[in-house]
Amino acid sequence: MMIRRTLMKSLACAAAALSLCGTAIAQSYPSRPLTLIVPWGAGGGTDATARIVAALLEKEMGQPVNVVNRTGGNGVVGHSAIATAPADGYTIGMITVEISMMHWAGLTQLSPTDYTPLALMNIDPAGVTVRADSPYKNLNDLVTAIKANPGKFKASGTGQGGIWHLALAGMLNDMKIPTTAVPWVPSNGAAPAMNDLAAGGIEFVTCSLPEARALIDAGKARPLALMAAQPSALYPNVPILKSAAGSNWAIGAWRGLAAPKGIPADIQAKLGAALKKIYDGQEFQGFMQQRGFGTIYADSKGFEQFMAKGDADMGVVMKSLGLAK
Repeated sequence: MMIRRTLMKSLACAAAALSLCGTAIAQSYPSRPLTLIVPWGAGGGTDATARIVAALLEKEMGQPVNVVNRTGGNGVVGHSAIATAPADGYTIGMITVEISMMHWAGLTQLSPTDYTPLALMNIDPAGVTVRADSPYKNLNDLVTAIKANPGKFKASGTGQGGIWHLALAGMLNDMKIPTTAVPWVPSNGAAPAMNDLAAGGIEFVTCSLPEARALIDAGKARPLALMAAQPSALYPNVPILKSAAGSNWAIGAWRGLAAPKGIPADIQAKLGAALKKIYDGQEFQGFMQQRGFGTIYADSKGFEQFMAKGDADMGVVMKSLGLAK
C-alpha cells in the first residue's frame, strides 16, 4: 500500500513538472528566429502579403521572422514544407486557396486538415470584367446572351483548372448553365488574359479586381460583378453577384497563416493574438489598401470552417469540369 501511494505521488509530481515545463516553454516562446514559408515566388501578391506580415510579426514577437520562398509543383512543394515542419511554432507558413484544389486534382494528398490554422487575413474575390465598349452593361445582359448563344462567348483569366477558371465554372453551375456554354481560353495569368480581352480575343475575364485594375483605371475594361458577399473597397460601386444576378456563388483567391498540425495550444494562441493585432493595425491595412488587396479576418476556428466549405465547393466545381481525380 505504501509503495502504491509513493508511486502515485511520484506520478503526480511528474505530471505537475511536465505541466510547469510546458508553461515555461510557452512563456519563453519565441526564444529564437521564426521561419515563414511562402509556397509561391518572390514578387507576387502572396509574397508581398507574407513579407508585410513577417515584418510586423517581428515587432510583436521580438524575434526575426525569415521569409523563405519554397516554390514548385504548382504550390505543392511549399505547402508540403509547411505541413511537415516541426510542430514547435518556429516554422509557420502562408497557405493559399490552392490547398483546397491540389488534392482534388491528384497533385498531393495534402488538404486543409493537415494544418493548424492561425488566421485568415486576405481574400481577393473573382470579378467578371468585359471590355469598356462591350454591349453588355450588366451581368444579367451577359448571362442572357450566354444562354442564348452557348459556346459563342470565350473567357479567360488563368490556366486550365486554375482558381479563376473554377470561379467561372462555379458561377455557371450556380445559375444552372452548363460549364461548356463558355469555352475557357487558358492563359499564363490574369495580366495576359486582360490584354487578350482589350485586344478582342475573348469576351470577358474572371479574375480579381486588383489584377484587372490597370485596364479598368485606364478606361479599357469595365467590371460587371464581384463573386463575393460584400462589395469591394477598391470599386464599391461594382455589384456583388447576388444583387447583379441573384446568385449566392462566392469565390476568391485567399491567403492565411498556418502552422504544422500539433503545435502547443499556448503557442498557437500567442501567434493567433499577434496576427489579430497585426490585422487590426493601420500599417497592415494601409499596405493592403495601397495595393488593392482585399482583407478578411478569421481566427483559427473560423479559418478552419472557411477552408472546409471552400474545399467542398472546389470538389463540386472540379468534378463538374472533369478535373477531379
